[in-house]
Amino acid sequence: MAAKLESIDEDALNEHAVDDPEEVARMVEMATRNSTERRQLGYFSCGTGNPIDDCWRCDPNWHKNRKRLADCGIGFGRNAIGGRDGRFYVVTDPNDDDPVNPRPGTLRHAVIQDQPLWIVFKRDMVIKLKQELIMNSFKTIDGRGVNVHIANGGCITIQFVTNVIIHGLHIHDCKPTGNAMVRSSPSHYGWRTMADGDAISIFGSSHIWVDHNSLSNCADGLVDAVMGSTAITISNNYFTHHNEVMLLGHSDSYMRDKQMQVQTWVLSCGQQRLHALGDAIGGSANPTINSQGNRYLAPVNPFAKEVTKRVDTAEGQWKGWNWRSEGDLMLNGAYFTPSGAGASASYARASSLGAKSSSMIGPITSGAGVLGCRRGHQC
Repeated sequence: MAAKLESIDEDALNEHAVDDPEEVARMVEMATRNSTERRQLGYFSCGTGNPIDDCWRCDPNWHKNRKRLADCGIGFGRNAIGGRDGRFYVVTDPNDDDPVNPRPGTLRHAVIQDQPLWIVFKRDMVIKLKQELIMNSFKTIDGRGVNVHIANGGCITIQFVTNVIIHGLHIHDCKPTGNAMVRSSPSHYGWRTMADGDAISIFGSSHIWVDHNSLSNCADGLVDAVMGSTAITISNNYFTHHNEVMLLGHSDSYMRDKQMQVQTWVLSCGQQRLHALGDAIGGSANPTINSQGNRYLAPVNPFAKEVTKRVDTAEGQWKGWNWRSEGDLMLNGAYFTPSGAGASASYARASSLGAKSSSMIGPITSGAGVLGCRRGHQC
């Protein structure tokens, strides 16, 4: 039996699941067509072969039109608008002295606000967080035009919220934090137990887009999406110097993870250390995973070549999960094990978002990670 997918109908998104692979294909085809039509509204095209970047990157006045980015998403997280409908908030202070009472002008003060915000940075900065940064809904963190590092402390937690965009950040050397009070909104703070030290932890959240970030060398995962998180796109990121890059799904016993939908696009995994089998993409509880236009570089270790890992699950169970690879570049013996409707030709045709052949992955992924954007010039 094919794995279950949430209905593309927004009103029924969290209520229905589909068992028929052809119905899965029909729904994804409809979503792809709608997304394509939405994006043909006079947006720029640089002809890079990357439909996300073509939507905004060749505008030399990108810094005056920052919120255009919110309309450029594709995949399952394409409807994440972040702080598009709110005002700009300029981070001027890199300090994080008090996670309970953050000072105005700090990143923590920005992300906990209740209203939508598009968060930018006044200058280059290194932000060492004392505790995990707990996001509120309808926020965009936009690091374009400056060099922003979140490093050597707590990192980003997206928990029980919706509509978050993370773009243009260096996130690395994240440490376990916790057993402390941390504020999550202007009206609430509470006790946080130990966080694992993920670069970006997505927990029980939806409509999330993680784009053009550089992530490396954290205590646990680089991107974890668990506990029923869904409608997520992870695109144009550069993941390096890490063992367990992505964990998708909490456990086989957690039923809400069966409705997880995650899309990866132009995701450069160069230099990633795959010391154990399946350390690139791990998942459980039947999440849906589309890997499109990614580059996977396996290590010399002959026993560490498989990109995929179904966590603590027998083949008889995971063979129905929708995991697929299209246009990925597999280097040094790396391989992706597809399954479910995602392995079928009809699903592959319907769910394609224009992934290029592996011959194109080199030039496309050369722009993965944080971009060197300058005002008055194309990014």
